[in-house]
Amino acid sequence: MQYGITFVLISCCFLSYTFASRGNEQSIFLQCVDHCNQTQCPAQLPLPLTLLFWSCKENCQYNCMQTITDKALEHGEQVFQYFGKWPFYRWMGIQEPASVLFSIGNGWVHYHYYHILKKKIPSNYYLKNAMLVYALFGMNAWIWSTVFHARDTAITEKLDYFSAGLLILYSLYYALRRLFYIQHPPWWMTLVFVSCYGIHVGYLSLIRFDYGYNMLASVVVGLIQLSLWVGWSIQQYTVDDKRRSFAYMALISVVGVALAMSLELLDFPPLLRILDAHSLWHLSTIPLMAIWYQFVLKDTTHEMKYHKSTVTTTLPIPK
Repeated sequence: MQYGITFVLISCCFLSYTFASRGNEQSIFLQCVDHCNQTQCPAQLPLPLTLLFWSCKENCQYNCMQTITDKALEHGEQVFQYFGKWPFYRWMGIQEPASVLFSIGNGWVHYHYYHILKKKIPSNYYLKNAMLVYALFGMNAWIWSTVFHARDTAITEKLDYFSAGLLILYSLYYALRRLFYIQHPPWWMTLVFVSCYGIHVGYLSLIRFDYGYNMLASVVVGLIQLSLWVGWSIQQYTVDDKRRSFAYMALISVVGVALAMSLELLDFPPLLRILDAHSLWHLSTIPLMAIWYQFVLKDTTHEMKYHKSTVTTTLPIPK
């Protein structure tokens, strides 16, 4: 939900992920793929690979990558990334099984709490629909994260990035509404957010898929949102005379997610060719997201109890 502590931190994560792909430039790799492609392709691939749209050449790349990595580990040599990814063992055609599993876990948290929010939040609470939309955007983001980590293609990559961007931007929208008690957002506020997202996706889709720009945009939005929640949380224990003892949950969640992202600074070859820093980041956000939803539930109860006139809306009368 919340992304980033500093631009430098995230930039370092991004740069390490982007430029550490020397493996696919090695002559031994290129020669292996070329030989495999000439001697084994075309070929009928196993059903799981066919269902996930693996080509014979891509299968050659995978097999060559694993063979070279085997030899590197055997001789204590450096393990390289290939096409921006570590040499993971695939399972049933899935490229990054651990990241897929943890993405599903994150998606389940949003799904689980969507139904809890729908049941427990009063219908006249001004943020109920906003909360439900947030949970839906969360499910959408992690569904496409699952798909992307299962099979990295140009399309699945864009869908993953665009869905994550939508969740980040909407998180800021929600933060502004909650922290400044905006019951009915003015048209221009909604227009600003919709336009920003439309321009963002349009630029990346029609002009240039710029990784640096995409990361910068996410960091800027994430930092604004992070600052808002951290400031509000600290205020509850310092100057606010109507303190919320549960505010620490918001602080843990937003700062925890930001810190979890720093795991990518520790980028390392995957343990057992399964677990890497990126997958551990996805694992750590599962409990942090659950803490966030628990905070939302407690916060709603508190607001309805002590600020009901401020946070309730008039429900339409059924005809």
